[in-house]
Amino acid sequence: AIRNLGRPGISSAAIAAVDVALWDLKARLLDLPLATLLGSVHQSVPVYGSGGFTSYDPGRLQAQLGAWVERGIPRVKMKVGRRPGDDPARVRAARRAIGDEAELFVDANGAYARKQALELAEAFAEEGVTWFEEPVSSDDLEGLRLLRDRAPSGMAIAAGEYGCDLPYFRRMLEAAAVDVLQADVTRCAGITELLRVGALCAAHSIPLSAHTAPSIHAHACCAIERLAHVEYFHDHVRIEERLLDGVVTPVDGRLRPDRSRPGLGLELKRADAERYLA
Repeated sequence: AIRNLGRPGISSAAIAAVDVALWDLKARLLDLPLATLLGSVHQSVPVYGSGGFTSYDPGRLQAQLGAWVERGIPRVKMKVGRRPGDDPARVRAARRAIGDEAELFVDANGAYARKQALELAEAFAEEGVTWFEEPVSSDDLEGLRLLRDRAPSGMAIAAGEYGCDLPYFRRMLEAAAVDVLQADVTRCAGITELLRVGALCAAHSIPLSAHTAPSIHAHACCAIERLAHVEYFHDHVRIEERLLDGVVTPVDGRLRPDRSRPGLGLELKRADAERYLA
């Protein structure tokens, strides 16, 4: 079926679900936390608070980002690109909410054209933005390389969250398109492939940032040598905390896997999940 449908998309996501479940099962059978089974090079992983959606008014944007910083998360990310003309003002509002010390990231989800992205990169740099995610489409490797070469000093260009297999990530790295590569364990065929992507990053001396799914990445990314951070994504955190017992929360801006519990350390809250059954 995968041969006929192709690897990207739902096929890769299905493989990821099985792969993560099998790693979790193996660790449980061995009575080991998954981070230990995978071979940790880190005891914890840094996170950034991620939300700041373009549907938020300035007050809600500031409240969300400011709350993460108050909780000790020293880096936060907001969305841009829906109304490019409004984005510099939104970024200024975010900076006022988080203060001067916290890092501010922006994610355009490929919304800008090349020249537009270059112009806005300069405006964002004035507010100390250090991370510009998908300033142009992630399919535009030449455009990403252009932004990487010409963006203000200290601003990292990031992309890769849509990758489903090693050739995708290899092409992005060989094009020198990013300062930081992103990968998502729920899209790139699971933990097995994520570890391979991590090795690919090490070979290219490029750090890896994990996209969403913090409860899985908290364990898997302890085994990634050149790790930048894990995305502590608002929507996924809400789902995990609502449906799972054992979800870890950031302390001093880091997620530390619970090594007292086997596997991923998670159990389904069956009574809470019942209401969502179709």
